[in-house]
Amino acid sequence: MAQTVELAITGMTCASCAARIQKKLNKLDGVTAEVNYATEKAAVSFDGVQVADLIAAVEAAGYGAALPKADDDPAAHAAQLRSRMVLAFILGVPVILLGMVPPLQFPGWQWVSLALTLVVYGWCGRGFHVAALTNLRHRATTMDTLISLGTSAALAWSVYALVFGDAGRIGFTHKFEFSLMRGMAETNIYLESVAGIICFLLLGRWIEARSKAQAGAAIRALLQLGANQATLLQGGIELIVPIAQLQVGDLFVVRPGEKIATDGEVVEGVSAVDNSLMTGESVPEDVQAGDHVIGAAINANGRLVVRATRVGSDTQLARMAKLVEQAQQGKAKVQRLADRISDVFVPVVLGIAAVTLAVWLLLGADLAFAAAAAVAVLIIACPCALGLATPTALLVGTGRGAQLGIVLKGAEMLERVRQVKTVVLDKTGTITTGQMTVSQLLPRPGVTPDELLRLAAGAESGSEHPIAKAITASYDGELPAVEAFANTPGLGIEAKVEGHKVLVGRASWVGAPVADTGATTVFVSRDGEYLGSIELADGLKPTSAEAIKRFRALGLDPVLLTGDNQATAESVAASVGITQVIAGVLPDGKVDAIKALQADGRQVAMVGDGVNDAAALAQADLGIALGTGTDAAIQASDLTLMRGDLLVAVDAIRLSRATLRTIRVNLFWAFAYNVAAIPLAALGFLNPMIAGAAMACSSVFVVLNSLRLRTFRAT
Repeated sequence: MAQTVELAITGMTCASCAARIQKKLNKLDGVTAEVNYATEKAAVSFDGVQVADLIAAVEAAGYGAALPKADDDPAAHAAQLRSRMVLAFILGVPVILLGMVPPLQFPGWQWVSLALTLVVYGWCGRGFHVAALTNLRHRATTMDTLISLGTSAALAWSVYALVFGDAGRIGFTHKFEFSLMRGMAETNIYLESVAGIICFLLLGRWIEARSKAQAGAAIRALLQLGANQATLLQGGIELIVPIAQLQVGDLFVVRPGEKIATDGEVVEGVSAVDNSLMTGESVPEDVQAGDHVIGAAINANGRLVVRATRVGSDTQLARMAKLVEQAQQGKAKVQRLADRISDVFVPVVLGIAAVTLAVWLLLGADLAFAAAAAVAVLIIACPCALGLATPTALLVGTGRGAQLGIVLKGAEMLERVRQVKTVVLDKTGTITTGQMTVSQLLPRPGVTPDELLRLAAGAESGSEHPIAKAITASYDGELPAVEAFANTPGLGIEAKVEGHKVLVGRASWVGAPVADTGATTVFVSRDGEYLGSIELADGLKPTSAEAIKRFRALGLDPVLLTGDNQATAESVAASVGITQVIAGVLPDGKVDAIKALQADGRQVAMVGDGVNDAAALAQADLGIALGTGTDAAIQASDLTLMRGDLLVAVDAIRLSRATLRTIRVNLFWAFAYNVAAIPLAALGFLNPMIAGAAMACSSVFVVLNSLRLRTFRAT
């Protein structure tokens, strides 16, 4: 029988690492694996092998694997990278300044630079070298290969020039010469290149790792929504116990305002339960003995005694967390553009370096000059500006986004923004306000709207039900006196108002004609005489209709996706200009709806705010969460909007597209610098100072181009 296990993977540096591990695992008989670079986990289904065999296969590929620990810190790697980056800059900046500014070159400066560079290269940059060796064992190349090879060649040549050449002489300085002169190769050192490359690339890796550390936050946020403790009922005695001690069949008490501890069945009491965290719908659900309730829902009013039917990983909340994790497993598969280019670029650079060495020797140059030219090719090809291309654009883009109330999460999602053609919108809290209000008064002939609302508000003033509160809050005048009040669960309320018997509730309860208007409706009678009905609705946000128009202007096709009924959903959709509606779906149904749209070949963006949207946000190619919603939805998304305004979602997509364009321009010029400079290096036109200045100029260009994002304007 097939089993499943989740392994924590260590040692991955790029998306191609994840692909390599996945391929290695899938070669085992009876094994189906999917490796997620973003979450650093492998989801494995296996039959006929042991977990130890899976771990051994990963280790044979040059990586680490283990069963996840409860105390694993997803931010540990990012913190470690930050420490290395900070130390690299502290030690590396003096090396860069000494190597590029001759007036700073005091007697013996080159030996001080060597000592500082050895720490930067060996300790701060060791992750690049370990990854390069791992790739070498598998006959593969990534940007790590080029980084390690370029910095190693630069350091090795610098040590050679210091020990065996003239560069180690006290009083030596870099002279301002454009070319690498024959017979002078031993006077060239490249320590500033080693320090600069590792500093800037560690900065980029740290920014990336910090984004990756947030990948599991959606699951943690979901699980934290549940109650921490329960009021266990044993032999008539109430005991406060940790939630983990609840067993199936246990009875527990839920008081008004408390979270329901776990999934269960009501055995005593009546109340209205707020399921909006799980279902997203604003109308509370009336429950009584025999009804099922969901863990993490909030008991709005009334004391309930509940029998636990599902606990731990079997609850609906835990299953939803699993849905989010499964969606994320299939989401972060986009290999970085730099890695894809490196598959071709790295072997080409190695070939050019080898040809440079051979040609210069054939032309009669001495070995030192020929080797220096070959090393120069490797150094100039090392992607310093490339390491800044994505992080700087992200830093500026996220900074500008923060000013506009938009949080961008990582570079991977930017590519998906460009490809998205369909935007799926949750209804409650996204298009609508998420709060019930009186939308229409429908009195029968002879009854005024004010009289209808006044009597209903007076009667409902004794109820704690959310619908009752909405009706009461909508009446501006003085409420009539209420002499008696009674609640009939599932039907309505009866009250004596101004000496009259007033019923408010279902049509059958008050003897009224049934009218399906697509809205939540209560009916009112006085002394058996039908007075009219009151419609309640979740009001539209004022900018929703305009946002739909702007989505279409961006080439996006809007779709309404909601757990509400079809009539209500179509009414809301028509109000804002949406033609396609998917209604009446539960949280897992929302995931299925997204998958169905994706199966049609669509790249889908999802906008939502509730826990019930979290799994769908993770499943969508692009998840956009309203910051006014739940932490679970925010953490599962790629974009977070700090205001509950759909127009901000339009700006978020525009800003994401602008950031992606900037990254692409940065990458082009970063590689263009390498491609243009390689022939100069191969021909011997590479003075260390000029090379350093050129490297700095390319990095400055990338930064300045990224800073243009600060001019982005909201619509």
